[in-house]
Amino acid sequence: MRLVLASASPARLGVLRAAGTDPVVEVSDVDEDALLAAHPDADPARKVTLLAAAKAAAVAGRVAGDHPDAVVIGCDSMLLVDGELVGKPGDADTARRRWKSMAGRTGELLTGHAVLLLSGGAVVQETEGHAGTGVRFAEPTGAELDAYLGTGEPLRVAGAFTLDGFGGWFVEGIDGDPSNVIGISLPLVRRLLGDLGVSVVDLWTRS
Repeated sequence: MRLVLASASPARLGVLRAAGTDPVVEVSDVDEDALLAAHPDADPARKVTLLAAAKAAAVAGRVAGDHPDAVVIGCDSMLLVDGELVGKPGDADTARRRWKSMAGRTGELLTGHAVLLLSGGAVVQETEGHAGTGVRFAEPTGAELDAYLGTGEPLRVAGAFTLDGFGGWFVEGIDGDPSNVIGISLPLVRRLLGDLGVSVVDLWTRS
């Protein structure tokens, strides 16, 4: 049985590889903005879970021919601050505004997860869930923030920060699962796999 990661995130791939697996990576083409616009009243946790489910479903249909017996994992992460759900800033000005609003404060990194089980090329079971981890942000100086924005890293990641990269210097602490902040909660994925009758150890490619 192959493990398929429906995500372009190198951080998620790194977490799964460090945890003993070697996923096939297939990036979905889900229109995230359109999906969110179609569910304006969904709560934040539901929104990230809907995105994860859509990504997993899109990829499952695409890989079924090459990997008829597989587990497909889709994820989507966003940061919740003051009731506002924010994703990747995309540009330096947006990232700067976000950092100025969250510096010295706490946000919640929400990651939706969807796991689909393929057998004989068809989805036979699926399950989903979300994980939330509190993130306590430092207050970077103006020079530090300029330098961080200059790396380009915060422009490409949910909430304009990372835990496992340059952004880790500006995170005072977390409350909850650290792997969830990186983009995929290993404890939650293990439970979701169990719901489908799959043991995570059977997906390990090395000890």
